[in-house]
Amino acid sequence: MKRKISDAHQKAVIDHYTRSGLESLVERAYEQANMHHLAHEDTAPLDEFHIRGRTATRELAELAGLKSGMTVLDLGCGIGGPARTLAAEYGCFVTGVDIMKEYCRTAAMLTERVGLQDRVSFHCRDMMTHPFEQGEFDAVWTIHTIMNIENKELLFNNIHRTLKPSGVFSLYEICAGGSPEQVYPVPWANDPSINFLADINSLRKMLIETGFDEIQWIDVTGVSLNWYEKQVARRRTKTEKAAFKPGVDLVMGETTREKMENVVRNMRENRIRVVQGVFRKAG
Repeated sequence: MKRKISDAHQKAVIDHYTRSGLESLVERAYEQANMHHLAHEDTAPLDEFHIRGRTATRELAELAGLKSGMTVLDLGCGIGGPARTLAAEYGCFVTGVDIMKEYCRTAAMLTERVGLQDRVSFHCRDMMTHPFEQGEFDAVWTIHTIMNIENKELLFNNIHRTLKPSGVFSLYEICAGGSPEQVYPVPWANDPSINFLADINSLRKMLIETGFDEIQWIDVTGVSLNWYEKQVARRRTKTEKAAFKPGVDLVMGETTREKMENVVRNMRENRIRVVQGVFRKAG
């Protein structure tokens, strides 16, 4: 079987995202914040770990036409924020896949705490070699995931196989901009070794050549930059007296601020762009 990446590359990806003891760290953070009884509405600052957070998750779900009872495969699910949103707000049954064991354990813990374990499950697997059957899902979805995937053609073919006839593939991803190099570190990479950004046009072409019909393709770099600038400015002016709330720092680690500032710089300098896309399985 052809692997998506070498063992060394896979280890580098895992090393980059590893946060030892993340599940316990998150539980302690909610206790510290006196948030003992969690609801889905409470977790967005932590678990919607992508540009524009839960707002962007809802936008993509609306663009994709996700509805109650649909089965959704969330590839690169992280700690499960978008998966829980699709379950809680859209009535979907969601299967999350992520290569990070700590993410999957934390995702399962949060899902149980907000009472969504009957609609959302998580599997620690390589998204390129998952065991799901042909035509198993109504929809497949990725958010800020494929930046670390070099063989995107293989990924898209696997997604196409997994979808039911006329199934929907939705993605919200970071792409390469006109300037060829990015400034590091960023949330998905500390250096170029695990950074495989495709430019917007190449990504779109790959999907169409795989056998998808385009429904939506929207460059959302402008609104993404505006949102990120506000996040960075808020961090710079945050006082020590501000109430503690569990947030993305728990997942991103001590370099969170530097990574966020570099994302802003990369967008301003056209080194990266952000796109939302929705495609339907052709035929």
